[in-house]
Amino acid sequence: MASTFYDQISANRRNSVLLALAVVLILAALGFSIGYALTGSAGGGIAATTFAIVLGLVMSLGSYFGGDRLVLAASGAKEVSMEDAPQLHNVVREMALAANVAPPKVYLIDDTAPNAFATGRDPGHASLAITTGLLEKLDREELQGVIGHEMSHVRNLDIRFSLIVGVLVGSIALLSDFFLRFTFWGGGGRRSRSDRDGGGGGGLQVVMMVVALVLAVLAPIAARFVQMAVSRQREYLADASSVELTRNPAGIERALAKIASDKEVLEVANRATQHLYFTNPIKKFEERSSNLFSTHPPIVERINRLRELTGERPLAAADLAALSGLD
Repeated sequence: MASTFYDQISANRRNSVLLALAVVLILAALGFSIGYALTGSAGGGIAATTFAIVLGLVMSLGSYFGGDRLVLAASGAKEVSMEDAPQLHNVVREMALAANVAPPKVYLIDDTAPNAFATGRDPGHASLAITTGLLEKLDREELQGVIGHEMSHVRNLDIRFSLIVGVLVGSIALLSDFFLRFTFWGGGGRRSRSDRDGGGGGGLQVVMMVVALVLAVLAPIAARFVQMAVSRQREYLADASSVELTRNPAGIERALAKIASDKEVLEVANRATQHLYFTNPIKKFEERSSNLFSTHPPIVERINRLRELTGERPLAAADLAALSGLD
């Protein structure tokens, strides 16, 4: 039975929240085990978790308020006026109206590789960047599909959601690094000997020390995988939301296939910014590619999910062969 975009939107939003909760649970387990191992009390575990979250929040404030300007500057994006790109501004305004948000600032990146990204902490402070290759290689329907996808990121507050998850993942990394360094320099051993001499609860503290060491190694890796899963769910959500805005699954489907099969390399993209783009700007055939931590779902899977909306069959074998390994 074909699903509607409302079904997909609901499922992807629910999955995103569940994945974010998984990161919270990883952080809580790591913080509690480290705090207990070092202090021998549950209060120490709670304090360690709270400290990591507060530290991550403080460090992320600068990125939250100024990160969009840094990304645009690093991408070589230049603001473009209505007179210089009338069709682009027209489509952006159409999609903004459909999404019931204010039109974002529009930027162009002088690059022949077709791609786009949205940035900004909320709809009132959003910017949309499009490569010149996207304007040259996509027709109006395909352009609407891409812009609808990016406007959905703005409306769905994906930048803010991803920032929250990133803060939690960063807190896990900070907490793990602190504990491993502390243990390496002998702090954990001294505290354990002290507890054994005192005779109170030393056995449980030793067990928690072992648990904390294991989690300190594995938790950052697990959190990173969950972060990538969150990013992929938000891409599925934006695809479905784009169909809601354009009422045309074919436009974004053709755009995905056309961009994925394009062999141009987007030079300005890097691993720090790749998660922002419409499709992964770092192709699998590039040396800088890292498939293990891919921020985007496979193009084939994205297209097949869109086909479910209209009851179409999944991609044929020939299409699968043409698209596999390119995104």
